[in-house]
Parts: sequence; structure tokens; C-alpha cells
Amino acid sequence: MELDDFKSAWQSLDHRLQLDNTLKLLELRERRLDKARGSLRPLFWGQVAQILFGIPFILLASLLWMSQPAHASSIVAGVVVQAYGVLTIVAAGIVLGQLGNIDYSQPVLVIQKQLLHARTLYVRSGMIAGLPWWFLWVAVVQTLAGLGDVDLLVKAPAFVWSGYGIGIAGLLATGWFHRWARRPQRAEFGRKMDDSLSGRSLRNAQAQLDELQRFERD
Repeated sequence: MELDDFKSAWQSLDHRLQLDNTLKLLELRERRLDKARGSLRPLFWGQVAQILFGIPFILLASLLWMSQPAHASSIVAGVVVQAYGVLTIVAAGIVLGQLGNIDYSQPVLVIQKQLLHARTLYVRSGMIAGLPWWFLWVAVVQTLAGLGDVDLLVKAPAFVWSGYGIGIAGLLATGWFHRWARRPQRAEFGRKMDDSLSGRSLRNAQAQLDELQRFERD
């Protein structure tokens, strides 16, 4: 075999190997991205459930407005309940919007950044939906009482003020614990807590992207 023929055959073989590796990488990328998308489905439906969860609070406040409440405390409680319902729905909608905006045709690093932004929004959405319950339950009871033209603040002031007091104390304790868990000497504990807050769906999707990134790098 002539030297030129040998070089040509070698280049052809090298081209085929490169093409084969490229096709395998594309196949792996598509498979990992499909798994990442699938991992996010529970998160999607969870946010839909949060939207459905927020609707009854808006309806409850609407019933109060229809009853034309005369007590200022009932009106304030109704505003709080309605605001909670609206914010809960909006927060979930923002997360759904971010999930829909993830562009899986982009490089893995870009997708990871988009997923990280979705994680941040998801954690905030969970805080909006969960933290107000330290005191929201009192506002809900006040609103229900207002439907019957009962001013709960006048009828049972100890119940109302103690409920709000417990709520404020609970929020302060939650904030203190959040800072305590993120001190440098408890970095591992703080990381585990962050992972628990971010949800399994996001962690699984991130794991698929991390594995794909390692394969591309190697």
C-alpha cells in the first residue's frame, strides 16, 4: 500500500471514529435531556396543585366581600387571606413559566443555569405558600367568622392576639434557624437542608445534567 493510500485510509478511519463518537454523544445527550425533562414533571404538577390550592382563599375572601362586612378586623383578615391566595398562585405561575422557558437545545451549562434559576424560584414559591401559615390560620378563622357577621377580635381577643403572637414568634424562630443552619461550621447541614427544600425533581434533573456534562468534558 502506498503511503498516500495509507494516510487516506487512516484519515477515513479517524473520520468515522469521530463521527461515531459524535453520534453517541448526541444520543446520550438526547437521552439525558429526556430524563431531565421527565424528572421535572412532578415539579410541574406540584405547581399546578399550588395554583389550585390558592384559589379557595380568593373565593373565601370574595364571599366575605359579598357579605359586606362591617368590622374592620374582618376586612383586614379578608385582605390578608385574598393576598395569600393571589401570591400563592402568582408564585407558582412564575415557576411554571421558568420551567417552560428552559431551552434544552442550549449547551449543558446554560441549561444548568436556567435550572438553577428555576430552583431559586421554586424555593421562594414554597416559602410564600408555607411560611404565612404561622399566622394565616388566624386570618382564615377571622374571615369565616366575618361571614357570620361576627367580629372575632371583639368576641375572642385572647385567641386572636395569641394566635398572631405565636405566628410572629414562629416566623422569627424560622428565620433564626435558617441563619443558624448556614453558618460555616454547619455548611454540610445547610447544604442538606437546601437540597431538601429544592425538591427531588430538581435534584434528579440536575444529576442528569451533571452526568452529561462530565461525559462531554471527558
